[in-house]
Amino acid sequence: MMSQASPSRGDASDSRTVVCAGFIPLTDCAPLVVAAHKGFAADEGLTLELHRETSWATIRDRVVFGHFDVAQMLAPMPLARSLGIGHIKVPMIAPCALSQGGNAITVSADLWQRMEGAGARLGAAPGTNGAALAAVIKARDRSEPLVFAMVYPFSGHNYELRYWLAAAGIHPDRDVRLIVVPPPMMGAALAAGQIDGFCVGEPWSSLAVDEGSGRIAATKADIWRQSPEKVLGCRRDWADANADTLAALIRALHAAARWADDPGNRDALCALLAHPDHLNVPAGVIGRALTGRLIAAPGTEPLEIPDFLAFHRHAASFPWRSHALWIYSQMVRWGQVPFSAEGMRAAADTYRPDLYRAALAGTGAVIPNASAKVEGALTRAEPVAAGDKTLTLGPDGFFDERIFDPAEVEAYIASFAIHTEPLDGDAVRPADPSGIR
Repeated sequence: MMSQASPSRGDASDSRTVVCAGFIPLTDCAPLVVAAHKGFAADEGLTLELHRETSWATIRDRVVFGHFDVAQMLAPMPLARSLGIGHIKVPMIAPCALSQGGNAITVSADLWQRMEGAGARLGAAPGTNGAALAAVIKARDRSEPLVFAMVYPFSGHNYELRYWLAAAGIHPDRDVRLIVVPPPMMGAALAAGQIDGFCVGEPWSSLAVDEGSGRIAATKADIWRQSPEKVLGCRRDWADANADTLAALIRALHAAARWADDPGNRDALCALLAHPDHLNVPAGVIGRALTGRLIAAPGTEPLEIPDFLAFHRHAASFPWRSHALWIYSQMVRWGQVPFSAEGMRAAADTYRPDLYRAALAGTGAVIPNASAKVEGALTRAEPVAAGDKTLTLGPDGFFDERIFDPAEVEAYIASFAIHTEPLDGDAVRPADPSGIR
């Protein structure tokens, strides 16, 4: 629990409204931590009471059952709850995003050595290293498949790992085994030989590299640049009953994200996140994600990765409905839910750009006019309309040069050669066959 001095939940002794928020110790929890500790929440009349958790399943449960008002959530989590996939159905919303990018796929030193023998290189394109992994898998004579971990079945980690594997011709449900491991435990599982690789947010890949057990094979920014990662999530009924409080929180987080993205605040942000109540890891390791300079293997020079992690720039905190629909497309692709027009509408309605715009109206914030866009279409920075101003969006390409048009979701899903059929009827297939933690 946080050591932050604050009134108990509901206590108005300091005339501020208390908002109880859960988070996971990851570099991209920065907007919540900055809002709570740099005065942005207080400026909006809020006391942001932060609670650190270890697993995403705990975050899910504590929001579902009302222990937390809001939480840092994986971008697909509110969709999964609203669709009732893998757990009880509780309508949720994502009124703003917290980050884009920030993840990496890391493999064991032993597996990397074999991948190098098949053509893999540090910093190579995802297709090159994916092809090397495919060659290693094809050459294996053991019956036990390689085991890769991700953090939660309904996560960007699961979908980007699957996207990368499938693009290399590796079926993620047949050729390897995918399991769930909480983010802070990834490095230990890799070092113990319990898994062969993982996909997780920083700083956990960098720590595995520093400990000698891991090699970074690809990053989220390599696979899909400026792709959605974390959002602010809450129950729809809490949002409806606390509209003014939620609007104040969106404003506080918008200001915090802008502060966190400012290079002039980087050292202060590293020190804040390194605190034992937050990530409890060295500030220097945290700084790698913030600068986009990751060390992929011990003793090597940092790799420069553009847009590795963003909080504010390029409208990073805007809840694009096209992001929600891409996530839905992957839920269908991997058999977690059958495609339906009703499900697609429910997924899109989970992301709430209307609440984002209403909260920031009159603040001078530059907000895109559109609520959805064609994903992967920008090969360079481009200006878009934002009220009577313009906003520059950065390159957002997929590494395989696919384009996602939110008006053609079903055709997009059908275009992939590798996918997983859904179970019959209303049943859904958890992405983690060992069970959802």
